[in-house]
Amino acid sequence: MSDKNREGKRTARERLAVERQREKAREKRRRTLIVSSAVVGVLGLAAVIGVIAANSGGGEEDTSGPVVVPKGAIGQDGLAIPVGKDSAKSTLTIWEDFRCPVCKVFEDTYRSTIQELTASGKLKVEYHFATLIDGNMGGSGSLRAANAAACSQEAGKFPAYHDVLFENQPAETDDAFADNAKLTELAGKVDGLDTDVFKRCVDDGTHNSWVAKSNKAFQDGGFRGTPTILLNGKDVYADQANPLTPAKLKKLVEDGGQG
Repeated sequence: MSDKNREGKRTARERLAVERQREKAREKRRRTLIVSSAVVGVLGLAAVIGVIAANSGGGEEDTSGPVVVPKGAIGQDGLAIPVGKDSAKSTLTIWEDFRCPVCKVFEDTYRSTIQELTASGKLKVEYHFATLIDGNMGGSGSLRAANAAACSQEAGKFPAYHDVLFENQPAETDDAFADNAKLTELAGKVDGLDTDVFKRCVDDGTHNSWVAKSNKAFQDGGFRGTPTILLNGKDVYADQANPLTPAKLKKLVEDGGQG
């Protein structure tokens, strides 16, 4: 082989080696860019989540104060708000979250039946509150709405205000009930509730610790979720194969009363 040919092959090998080095450098820059973009994306997502949380009325609410039981609350630790006559032979226990959309479905479906049964003296209802949506979605609307409901109980206006809250429930992802001004505005729909005393109770979170204690009782009770509906201690809402209806609830109450 001539010197000229050997030189040509060596030059080709050198060019190939240089090209390989360049390709390695390009691949390294490409991987660095991908990793950097991913980091920026994660940071951007974190920033968006932070903005959502900041706008949701979130932040930890103070529930460390004294437990102030609403006037007229009953049961263990005074965690139930009763509606109906004590002499009623059937008791419906309802665990609800004011931000829970399924709770609204239950209320919209059974409200008139429950009101008919309580008015006739056949049924007493005991309302308990949980704050599951605050925990799942972030925010504080479940807590603040339940506190406002407790404030309405203090004013003797609970049944009407309870219904107003569900009738005006925002979308699950909209923490509108975290705004105390919204809760006070809704009080205007209940005759005689929109007072300075009610507003102060709402703004001060007077019953926040009571609500937190109720939510803990819900968690400790091992219930499946909200709403949990117990008639005389038996869950009558969980069996989807044999679903509850307003007519069935009425019959169960009337049969229970006869027994």
